[in-house]
Amino acid sequence: MDFTRLPHPSPTPPERRAELIADPGFGKVFTDHMVAIDYDEEKGGWQEAVLAPRGPIALDPAASVLHYAQEIFEGMKAYAHADGGLALFRPEANARRFNASARRMAMPEIPEDTFLSAVREAVLADAEWLPPIEGGSLYIRPFMFASEAFLGVRPAKQYKFMVILSAAGSYFKGGVAPVKIWVAQGYVRAAPGGTGAAKTGGNYAASLVPQAQASEHGCDQVVFLDAVENKWIEELGGMNLFFVRRDGSVVTPPLTGTILPGITRESLIALLTEEGLEVREEPYSLEQWRTEAESGELLETMACGTAAVVTPVGTVASPEGEFTIGAGGTGQLTAKIRERLVAIQHGTAPDPRGWVTRL
Repeated sequence: MDFTRLPHPSPTPPERRAELIADPGFGKVFTDHMVAIDYDEEKGGWQEAVLAPRGPIALDPAASVLHYAQEIFEGMKAYAHADGGLALFRPEANARRFNASARRMAMPEIPEDTFLSAVREAVLADAEWLPPIEGGSLYIRPFMFASEAFLGVRPAKQYKFMVILSAAGSYFKGGVAPVKIWVAQGYVRAAPGGTGAAKTGGNYAASLVPQAQASEHGCDQVVFLDAVENKWIEELGGMNLFFVRRDGSVVTPPLTGTILPGITRESLIALLTEEGLEVREEPYSLEQWRTEAESGELLETMACGTAAVVTPVGTVASPEGEFTIGAGGTGQLTAKIRERLVAIQHGTAPDPRGWVTRL
């Protein structure tokens, strides 16, 4: 698809940009441009693609997304390589997952090459926003929502696909450090047959009240149990989990439709297997987590996702008390596998699987 590139009338001055990206945090500093592509069923589908100055979206108050929540998104990063170039990590996987989410939410799929071209256009337009700091990246947010103005419960016939960028530092304020997890009480993230495997905003909205519970108990994140038996570990509010056991095995909850199929999760399974570990996708209960942590059978627990990469879990809390994973610090395997993944993403380690796409 060809892109119309609209000139920016007042891009951020270089001095101001340098000030903003010196310590951007996460998700607060946005770049100058955005990509927008409209979909109209009656006009034959996807319309003109435009790279434009970032700005407000004109939206009718009856837009379907505001009433019936047809909305999906992705999370990706662009990384700086030592030669000054930029690279994406497994962008094709993001395109596939985006379309899987679209199917579940009764939305039109976008051709994968169009998705990838839109991401490329946005990143190349704002490459100078990548923070020159350790762990710095451009966080990429492709998203799509129903824009048709109507009131009625049916799939919309008009949609808007967009890509925006954010200069990003560390996901957690203190950098990479063990996090404390709160076990959700009285809330679930997703149920069988629901939208748990789709990357849609409603799943994250459902996590906000239990996340507030976690904060009230001095915890960084909330972990959800299954909706049927309320005993099986599912995922955090936005990250998948791995349990590293003394017998050389690693367990991660299976993808049964209630857990988001994380791209970092899939990558870790490959890297851990390459390390000679037995990785099993099987149910893992809260009781097992506590028992194995207390007996020493469980050595480490790590959380993973695009934003946080790989993060150690140090302590788990609930009304029944707390338990600590290992010594409560960053385990050896967690540190090693994070280092391996980051090295591939930044081009300082071999990439035999072709995960990295240079821009």
